[in-house]
Amino acid sequence: MEYHHDRFDDYSLILFKKDKPIALFPANIHENKVYSHQGLTYGGILVTENLKLRDVATCFQMILDDLKENNIQQLHIKQLPTIYSPLPTDELQYLLFTLEAKLTRRDALSIINMQQRPKVSKDRIAGNKRAIKHNLVVKEVHEFDDFWNQILISNLQKKHDAKPVHSLEEITKLKMSFPDKIRQFNVYKDEKIVAGTTIFDTKYVAHSQYISGNEDKNTLGSLDFLHLYLLNEVFQDKMYFDFGISNENQGKNINEGLHYWKEGFGARTITQDFYEIDVQNSPKLDTIFI
Repeated sequence: MEYHHDRFDDYSLILFKKDKPIALFPANIHENKVYSHQGLTYGGILVTENLKLRDVATCFQMILDDLKENNIQQLHIKQLPTIYSPLPTDELQYLLFTLEAKLTRRDALSIINMQQRPKVSKDRIAGNKRAIKHNLVVKEVHEFDDFWNQILISNLQKKHDAKPVHSLEEITKLKMSFPDKIRQFNVYKDEKIVAGTTIFDTKYVAHSQYISGNEDKNTLGSLDFLHLYLLNEVFQDKMYFDFGISNENQGKNINEGLHYWKEGFGARTITQDFYEIDVQNSPKLDTIFI
């Protein structure tokens, strides 16, 4: 997280048992509220695989006790989508229920189960055929300059008056730190870039962090061509492919066209929840086990 450490006042905690770290809580503090780190897409508590429900409850109690001691009243948690863990990890979800945590946001992620894929829609197949007819080519590249400067930045500015979460400098630095985990795939027509996607490649999941094409993307079928290539040729052995969210307005609305496009590849919906916890409710954790 060090690439953007200057944006956040860190409040991350490491929990130990007999001088051995057993859990990590990435977090930051803002206006006397602690957040499951706002600089990370996914959050919650990271635990070793041998920790059971009682252990996780103890860890969470320790976190809340630390907040109390520092006169912090609210904790905001963002959950880890279940597909990113090799083991069941709903311990925190249960603890949030016992704490009477308030659900403040729920995002809808579009996910493909790569071992049980629904049929690709006729629209996505038609787009792929148009791309083949226009002689498009997909290449994996090691630089992000063309995609950021010629496609991504201008599209986000025009459509959403926004910038990429990662600057070109930041994504390049991340690539240097994790060369096999951050991958860039571009689509070319006559050697000119027309579309691309940035993939975060984890053990079980391939996640499209950025997806963007030029103004001819529908005519060319460039993004259909690109993602069918990724699904069928590059990441076919993954457990899941994650297109990310199509949400707007803090999760309350969905960009229907974007969501429809993702579902055309066979994506279906899972959710990521965000909660607000009153730290003073921590004694409720003492009543779980009877």
